[in-house]
Amino acid sequence: MLREPFYDPTISYEENYERGPFGAFADGEIYEQKGKPSHSFLGHKVYTPFGIPAGPLLNAAFCKAAFEKGFDICVYKTVRSDAFPCHPFPNVLAIHPKGDLTFEDLKKPIIADTKYDEPLSITNSFGVPSKKASVWQEDVEKAIQAEGRGQVLVLSFMGTVSSDQSRQEFIDDNVLAARLAHETGARILEINLSCPNIGNEGLVCYDLDMTEAIVKGVRGAIGDTSLILKVGYYRSDADLARLAEIANEYADSIAGINTLQAEIRDQSGAQALPGSTARLRSGICGASIRWAGVEQIRRLAAIREKKSYEFSIEGVGGVTVPEDYKAYRDAGADSVMSATGAMWDPYLAQEIKKAYPDA
Repeated sequence: MLREPFYDPTISYEENYERGPFGAFADGEIYEQKGKPSHSFLGHKVYTPFGIPAGPLLNAAFCKAAFEKGFDICVYKTVRSDAFPCHPFPNVLAIHPKGDLTFEDLKKPIIADTKYDEPLSITNSFGVPSKKASVWQEDVEKAIQAEGRGQVLVLSFMGTVSSDQSRQEFIDDNVLAARLAHETGARILEINLSCPNIGNEGLVCYDLDMTEAIVKGVRGAIGDTSLILKVGYYRSDADLARLAEIANEYADSIAGINTLQAEIRDQSGAQALPGSTARLRSGICGASIRWAGVEQIRRLAAIREKKSYEFSIEGVGGVTVPEDYKAYRDAGADSVMSATGAMWDPYLAQEIKKAYPDA
């Protein structure tokens, strides 16, 4: 059941940041957790290994509201080492695929509008905006203070690609962002390797040599603080195996998938998201990509078992109803996240706790 979203897609990112969250996330009602937290998430006890990934929790106010509604793992949206602007409004639009979006489907333009319906799928294009470090560091500390018993905040960060930048300069900026994130005292950090685009190689996570160099540098900057690698979908089993090897060496967890990319147009055939032509392609989220997320988790879990690796796995992508949480857990995920589903259903965590109290 779709409800008023806690991030309002009809207003700008900046307005959401200043005025949000909305809907039930703004009602002040606190879900009462019962008993003792018995699940482990990267060494921290939580009631349910379920939460909201990097993206819709813009600041401490959003994180506090999510904790109060029973989302026990909350990821503060990805931050950078310096301020970075948001893409032009609108940033979220609805799409209406019939069933799963296969890779063949994704070769064709996807039509987007503002009519959100079930099963819910959307496209989002923000460009990973960030406040300057001094602002988000202070706000993250407030978000950490909002943790309840059996809950934990994760801070997501990433490096910034700039023109005429060397590979080493990009690595160094990721390490700087890691140091700044570590200074907040967040108990778990996540490096977002699924958003920065480094040109011909595509997303950072697909350049595995670059990924290894970055993660090695980040590990040196944050000591033994738990580190999650947030990645996209890997079509190649060999690449997924290499990622697992890197994670086993330098990280503690892998989170995926982020989105699947497609060309987004409006009913007239024009580019639906205004701005540069780079925005013609945008990430797809929601029910239509769940198949890809569950499939990758199953493949990753098989690699982990075969190699006796010890990293944990976070299942992300298309979780909109409690049954999706169970599907990810059955596929081998140690924890599960929902962005789009949680945005339009602020009670999703409570529904999962009720449906699967022991899962």
